[in-house]
Amino acid sequence: MYKEIVIILTIIVLIVGLDILTNNYTTKAVAIMSEELNVLRKAILEERKEDSQNQMSHIKEIWQQKKEVLAYYLEHDELEKVETQLIGLAANINMGEQKESIVQLDTAIFILEHIEKKEKFDISSIF
Repeated sequence: MYKEIVIILTIIVLIVGLDILTNNYTTKAVAIMSEELNVLRKAILEERKEDSQNQMSHIKEIWQQKKEVLAYYLEHDELEKVETQLIGLAANINMGEQKESIVQLDTAIFILEHIEKKEKFDISSIF
């Protein structure tokens, strides 16, 4: 009986520990991406096309690094939604379409924040 309780407690601690670790990584990744996207927003609104393109390529590099880790524990559909928005955003920036770029940018930030909220551990996520 004692051995089973120790095994169960070990598993629970392991699960909770991994959940905390993944939530922290997700929160940091979303914060970094949101910050970079807000820098991009500023460049788009100031109509600096070259800076916007450079920032967009920087964002794509960061996203690829973050996505490699996030793919281990997040739904791939959610990650693909963000990537789709980033690709559309890059295309709109290259075409010089400001309004559409801002819409795509806002949608990407919303999806990132949605992923963060969805992955948070709370009572409602248990049931």
